[in-house]
Amino acid sequence: MDKLIQKQPPTQVRVAWHCTCFNARRASRAVTQFYDDIMEPSDVKAPQFTMLGAVNLMGPASVTRLAEHLALDRTTLTRNLKVLVDQGLVEIGPGDDRRERVASLTEAGRDALRRATPLWHQAQDAIAEKFGVDRWRRMLEDMTELAALIEAEPDS
Repeated sequence: MDKLIQKQPPTQVRVAWHCTCFNARRASRAVTQFYDDIMEPSDVKAPQFTMLGAVNLMGPASVTRLAEHLALDRTTLTRNLKVLVDQGLVEIGPGDDRRERVASLTEAGRDALRRATPLWHQAQDAIAEKFGVDRWRRMLEDMTELAALIEAEPDS
């Protein structure tokens, strides 16, 4: 790998290592794996926990509203919800009109969320401790602000 990097123009190396997208995705993969490892006894993966939590917090919610809340396109959300439906954790039913689909937790979904929540807290606390609580809080604030800035200017 080092030989490959050495053959690349220095500018390309700087671009790769200073790319916001690359570093955000790299950190996301590492953090997700960290949470997954801690949450393994619950049989709920970190991304599933997020989805279950969103469905639980929003109550029976339309897929469109969930997608907006989670900043996902409907197709991606529908694909992710299908996994939860197949596991019996979420059910999708009709909404107020025929085109609307509404997601809600099943009893098994509520049980999964209850099993996973203490492990999620354990992972959350460990991340904050590893990173430093003040630094962790600033990071969350910065990521929230970055997302809001980007979402506010979709053509930029």
